[in-house]
Amino acid sequence: MPYIRLVRLNKPIGIMLLLWPVLWAIWLSTSGMPDLKLLLIFVLGTCTMRSAGCAINDIADRGFDGQVERTKDRPMPNGEISVPQALLTFALLIGVALFLVIHTNSLTISLAFPAAVLAATYPYAKRVSYLPQLHLGITFAWAVPMVWAAHLSTVNNTAWLIFLTTIVWAIIYDTQYAMVDRDDDIKVGIKSTALLFGDNVRSIIISLQVLMLLGLVLIGYSAILPWPFKVGIGGTILVFLYQNYMTRQFSRMAYFKAFKSHNWVGLIIFLGIIFSYH
Repeated sequence: MPYIRLVRLNKPIGIMLLLWPVLWAIWLSTSGMPDLKLLLIFVLGTCTMRSAGCAINDIADRGFDGQVERTKDRPMPNGEISVPQALLTFALLIGVALFLVIHTNSLTISLAFPAAVLAATYPYAKRVSYLPQLHLGITFAWAVPMVWAAHLSTVNNTAWLIFLTTIVWAIIYDTQYAMVDRDDDIKVGIKSTALLFGDNVRSIIISLQVLMLLGLVLIGYSAILPWPFKVGIGGTILVFLYQNYMTRQFSRMAYFKAFKSHNWVGLIIFLGIIFSYH
């Protein structure tokens, strides 16, 4: 159980938020006919890299986690897992990810190295910048050009539109997530967009939601997707309205529920893509 908690397999929401853009990219890059081998590689790779990211994050944050309400019961602050054990877990997971990626092509393999650097450095971004959510967004979005490279040996404009839209999406949901820890982060000295945006956090999130919706419209135009994708965009608007209604007054639980509801955003857009091809 301590290792399951270390890599957050008991909290799969993080895996899903990383996986949805990967699935969008797989279906769009193959016009709805995914290669089963590459589908398996990227699904397993997503789970592996997210788990590795959680392990290195807990190593970096072991001095802070015990002071934060949400993280005080993680296995490293409790002494259930040592630093060498966590490092070994991280190394094993990176090894599995490397094994998976070598079964793709040279362009995908070359793109995998920046992905590993981004995942390993993310936990330290919150110490030097108020924009760790941007770092996370780039880290999560990097899988999109890798998917395109694996299927088509190139990365086109649609891929980069998904990449940019995923970055904006990650800033939205991770800022909402950071709002849960905002008071604790101030005490321990951790930076985030929740602190950077201050009293304007809700209006900035709404602006980013509008920007994401624009990104989705451009993706649909670039990929020539028919009406089911537009229905997916409509469903996303409804989820965003629900989030903003919940967070109209500050509440940790409201922001946490808003964060978790992004799983529906990923699913709705994915279904819009699937039905656009079938």
